[in-house]
Amino acid sequence: MKLTMLGTGHAVVTECYNTCFVLDDGGQCLMVDGGGGSTVLTQLKHAGYDWADMRHIFVTHKHIDHLLGIVWMVRMICQSMNHGRFEGEAWVYSHAEVLELLRDMADKLLRVQEVRHIDERLHFVELADGQTLDIIGHPTNFFDIGSTKARQFGFSMELGGGKRLVCCGDEPLSDAGRPYAQGAEWMLHEAFCLYSQRHLFKPYEKHHSTVVDACKVADELGVRNLLLYHTEDHNIARRRELYTAEGKPHFSGRLWVPNDLESIEL
Repeated sequence: MKLTMLGTGHAVVTECYNTCFVLDDGGQCLMVDGGGGSTVLTQLKHAGYDWADMRHIFVTHKHIDHLLGIVWMVRMICQSMNHGRFEGEAWVYSHAEVLELLRDMADKLLRVQEVRHIDERLHFVELADGQTLDIIGHPTNFFDIGSTKARQFGFSMELGGGKRLVCCGDEPLSDAGRPYAQGAEWMLHEAFCLYSQRHLFKPYEKHHSTVVDACKVADELGVRNLLLYHTEDHNIARRRELYTAEGKPHFSGRLWVPNDLESIEL
């Protein structure tokens, strides 16, 4: 399986795209979040993907830096279905609030002949806390992260051979999420900024983590690979160097600080 970061930044970055990514297992793709707009289509193209290959889409929560790119995906899918250029079906997975927003925006912004494909061939799948579904051939357990801002889900995906990938969403891993992350091969966790720059970016006021916070949690849980995303962009030129240097003393596994469009073999 391959992971490609379409974007790695937090909500208001301008030097990179908002955090979203693709998990690709032999051409079967799960797209996670969409960033804040139509740039997701550009990012998919630059990553070597056809947007139409994103047959499975998971939306963590309703914040605009995660949701609005999905509105564009819904538009592209429905429009292509309406013109007979999209074969087969597609699925969008999220909790009820997000799906209701997507449906409402589609009703208000798309043409009737396009919206009719929702539920017919574009399936909105409502998730429940603790629910397991088979996604791109892998058992995937979705869980409510216990957000204090907006209801948000993460997931734990079985990779085979007893290995798991855990996506924690874009907030610090809560007590509810710790059992899913325990002993994971891969944990994807937000790191809003360096701990040494917390006075500048004030991550705790926004309910976010620093590099040190994320690394300490991952180390406590015995995670083998920690991937940091959802960061500030003021340090973008040296982000990998700075984040790695600060994080490694606190994490005994392998630390990854990817750039936009970077792919990693899992």
